[in-house]
Amino acid sequence: MTDVQALALAAVAVPALSAPALALAPARAALAAARGAAALTAAAAAALAALALAGRSSRGDWLVVDEPAGLLVAVIAGVGLASVLASPPYLATLGSSLVAGRRRARAYLALLFAFWAVLLAVPLAGNLGAAWLLVEATTAVSAVLVGFSGKPRALEAGWKYLILTSLGLGVALLGIVLLAAGVPGGGLGGLSWDALARYGSGRETAVVAYLLLLAGLAAKIGWAPVHNWLPDAHSEAPPPVSALLSAALLPAVLLVAWRSEHALAPVVGAGTAGGVLVGFGLVSLAVAVPFLWRPLAWKRLLAYSSLEHMGVIALGLGFATPLALAGAAVHVAAHAVAKALGFYAATPLLEHEPRAAGHPVTGVARTEPALGAAMGISLGALAGLPPSPLFASEVLIVASGFRAGRPWAAGAATVLLALGFLGLLHALLETTVGKARRRNASPRGLRGVVALAAVSVVLLLALAAAAVWLPGADVVDSLAGAAS
Repeated sequence: MTDVQALALAAVAVPALSAPALALAPARAALAAARGAAALTAAAAAALAALALAGRSSRGDWLVVDEPAGLLVAVIAGVGLASVLASPPYLATLGSSLVAGRRRARAYLALLFAFWAVLLAVPLAGNLGAAWLLVEATTAVSAVLVGFSGKPRALEAGWKYLILTSLGLGVALLGIVLLAAGVPGGGLGGLSWDALARYGSGRETAVVAYLLLLAGLAAKIGWAPVHNWLPDAHSEAPPPVSALLSAALLPAVLLVAWRSEHALAPVVGAGTAGGVLVGFGLVSLAVAVPFLWRPLAWKRLLAYSSLEHMGVIALGLGFATPLALAGAAVHVAAHAVAKALGFYAATPLLEHEPRAAGHPVTGVARTEPALGAAMGISLGALAGLPPSPLFASEVLIVASGFRAGRPWAAGAATVLLALGFLGLLHALLETTVGKARRRNASPRGLRGVVALAAVSVVLLLALAAAAVWLPGADVVDSLAGAAS
């Protein structure tokens, strides 16, 4: 076993073993133990990501460690660590839950670590069959977390999420079965990313299998028109879980779709394979934009922003030029930072203004300036307000669309992104400096959110600089080569 493989095992094993340990830990020690386990997990994942991004790869039928995996592992590790640190204020404000009494925190942390462990494993899967099983496992764990508060709306959202994403993954499984039947040798071993290129049952069958696979995965990624679970689940889940769902789960499953596209492109044709991603991207943008113009509750606004940004990433991967891949890489990381901060801010926001759970909020910066600043940083970055790295990444992706010979798609994306920017800019102004209401003072968890906001600003500025440096860098060519 190489050092890279050992680190990959450690990055997944530490949170996986921590989950049952936390469930059995003494109630008083659970939070401290969770912080220690989270730090250890993040350290192992960061070391793995550093090696992967430096070109220390490992590729087999069941495990793949490469530059795309390194990027996603780094994102999932960072968001997971922040979610663990942001969980105590949420638990302190939780009035009811599926688990009562002193077992509540232990059950929540055990589920959170189990979800985190499976998420870290998804980008490391070297096999389409294994990736599907892991994505399905994320559904089972995260559905319980979505409904953890035990409120009727949360339970409904968790059930809706479970049913719709499982139906989607069932459709994806049909595509996988068709692929397995046509790959020489068959079986799960024939579903490795390298083996899929040897599909031998004809292009027409391969196209059908590919469309079934992408349509099924789209339900989990949250692409329109199969995104119906996303606003409800993000709105009702605990804020730290919402951050993991949006900033980590969606792009992790999107990576599976991207690996599938690259693996099957020689069989179905590069234009067809990339065109499906571009199509999902444009539809997602078109569906998201009208909602971004409406007054929405804070977490629901962030959910529709996720739909928009997953569409942007799909465009970058579909255009598939080095410029587009550079933009997609920056977009994944910057979206994770800004979106996670927005969801973490929801915990003090809901205590400061309880109506924010189901209604738009305005003038937060007038009544709680620190909270308003954190929300403003998140929403400004997500809107693509310069110097947000998301502005730079969107420019890279749109420019690459014209270079890739898809001017109509790039032009439509430009119009939709401009409309989305105006909608989010209006929401930013109303949320922060709009008409204020009398609200509760000194919400719990605010100090932690302010600290996370400061870290987020540094990371966002670093990513903005990376967006300038990354085009033409060797790592972009490595990203493209690793996925194929």
